[in-house]
Amino acid sequence: MTSKAQQNLAIQKWVAAISFVLLFVKFTAYYFTHSVAILTDALESIVNVVAGLIGLYSLYVAAKPRDRDHPYGHGKAEFLSAAVEGTLIGAAGTIILYKAILNLIHPVAIHSIDTGIWLVASTAVVNFLVGYYCLRIGRRNNSLALEASGKHLQTDTWSTLGIIAGLVLIRITGYSWLDSAVAIGFGVFIVYTGYSIIRHSIAGIMDEADQKLLTRLVQVLNTNRHPNWIDLHNLRVIKYGSVLHVDCHLTVPWYLNVHEAHREIDLLSELIRKEFGESFELFVHSDGCLPFSCRICNKQECNVRKHNFEQQITWTLENIQSNQKHQLKNENDHHVETTT
Repeated sequence: MTSKAQQNLAIQKWVAAISFVLLFVKFTAYYFTHSVAILTDALESIVNVVAGLIGLYSLYVAAKPRDRDHPYGHGKAEFLSAAVEGTLIGAAGTIILYKAILNLIHPVAIHSIDTGIWLVASTAVVNFLVGYYCLRIGRRNNSLALEASGKHLQTDTWSTLGIIAGLVLIRITGYSWLDSAVAIGFGVFIVYTGYSIIRHSIAGIMDEADQKLLTRLVQVLNTNRHPNWIDLHNLRVIKYGSVLHVDCHLTVPWYLNVHEAHREIDLLSELIRKEFGESFELFVHSDGCLPFSCRICNKQECNVRKHNFEQQITWTLENIQSNQKHQLKNENDHHVETTT
């Protein structure tokens, strides 16, 4: 188990434990106030507890080393966990909407508002701090499960703050219908949050290209380009939990021997590791340059050059993912096209 996987697992254990405590506090607040808005917050906390336990199990599975049955590791478990968590969040939002509308039709008197406000406010502070920490570590460690937990906790924070605002308005105005109105508004927000998490997890399961990550990778490659990196194409990045799998074709001078070509691959690997961390695997297919490559190669000392250098092709998100080598169309036209 890597150090990042151990850290993710340890944090998720704390998330699960804290969720149990906050659940008790919120139901205590509901007991004192009979507020349907606080009840919606408590119902969402039940989801927090279940989601925390699911996230904990998924991180435990994802941290397992690869084996013969899972040659790419167990990182996909995080995507499944996030999908389940998103579904639970959506279900909680639906229940909240139902209860709020029912209470709007048949209102219930609210008691001890001040006590309820202080109790749920304390849970909001704890949720925000824990959620912020989960998001920060989850993004740093490329852990979707930890990010989902962080987003879930911060969603709970904002909904709790909205509920507190509603309770304060009820305290000032005496309009009890505001209790249900606030619950309805945040019920819609919670359903949307659940949808967003499900959408992200499905994208991971289906190996959808991470455009933000690819854009950042392309910028790093352009900025730190080496003279022997004549061309780079067929770039693909797949996320398995916290592990990034990077595939690409690197064109180097044809006269390099195997060891020299491998050294260029090592430089590419070192660059990506420096920028994105240790949790990645790089699979590079090295190609030897062809005569048409001369026009896009600015290597200064080359005794076998067939054509003069004309233009270096800037790698972009579009052309670097092409599965063909790049070349200039002809001597008088600098339009970039590809060839097999």
